[in-house]
Amino acid sequence: MVEYIVPEGDMESSHEEIVMVKEKSSSKWTWKILGAFFLLALALGGILIFPWHRKRSEMQPSHLNEDSAEKKELHYALQQFSSKTQAAIHLEGSYENDNESTRATFQWKNGQGQAFAQGGFKLVNNQIVIPQNGLYFVYSQASIRVLCIDGHYLGAAEEEVVTPLSHRVWRYSDSIGVRISIMCAIRSACPSTAQGDHYVDLQGWYHAIYLGAVFHLNKGDKLWTETNQLLELETEEGKTFFGVFAL
Repeated sequence: MVEYIVPEGDMESSHEEIVMVKEKSSSKWTWKILGAFFLLALALGGILIFPWHRKRSEMQPSHLNEDSAEKKELHYALQQFSSKTQAAIHLEGSYENDNESTRATFQWKNGQGQAFAQGGFKLVNNQIVIPQNGLYFVYSQASIRVLCIDGHYLGAAEEEVVTPLSHRVWRYSDSIGVRISIMCAIRSACPSTAQGDHYVDLQGWYHAIYLGAVFHLNKGDKLWTETNQLLELETEEGKTFFGVFAL
C-alpha cells in the first residue's frame, strides 16, 4: 500500500483553489440568471408599455379634437350673441321749430345725449327701420305733464275733469300691407280735487307711460310712436325715449 503524503502547505493551497473555482462558477451563473431576468423584465415592460402608449396616442388627438370643437362652438355662439346684441337703437325726443308754422314739432333724435343706433338700425322720417328678420324687444316711454284748468263751477263736488292720455307704438310691414298698433296705453290724468264747492284750477299733473314687449319683426319693418299730448311731452334727458334691440 502506497501512501501519498500531501504537504500541509499544498493542502491549504489546493483547498483555496477549489474554493475559488467554486465561487467563480457560482458568481457567473448568478449574473447570467440576473441578466436573463432583466432582459425578460424589459421585454415584458415593452410589451405592456407599447400598447398603452399607442392607445394614449390615439386617444389624445381625439380628446384634443373634442376640446377644439367645443371651443369653436363656444366661440361661434359668443360671436353670434355679440353680433345680435350689437343691433340696437335708442332715441330721445325733442321739439323742433317748423319753418312753415310757429308750432314746434316733436322729433326722435339719434346721436344726442344717450341716443345711438348700431347694427343696421336706421331712423328715417321719425321711424325706426328694422335691419333683419328676428326677435326684438321694443320699448318706449312718454313723460307727460298736463295742466288742469277748471275755471267754472260744476255744481257737484264728486264730478271730475279728466284729460285722457295715450301713448302708442305703430308697426308697418310690407308682409301685412297696413299699419297695426302693437302697443298702447291710455290713462286718465288730471282729476281735479274739490275744495268746498269749487275745483282747483291750474293744477299740473305728471305721468310717465311706459311700453315694452317682444315681437318678431321682418327686415324693413317700420316702427313709430303716437302720443295724443305732444305739446305736453317732457323732453329732458331720460324722460321720453323710444328704442329697439335684437334678442
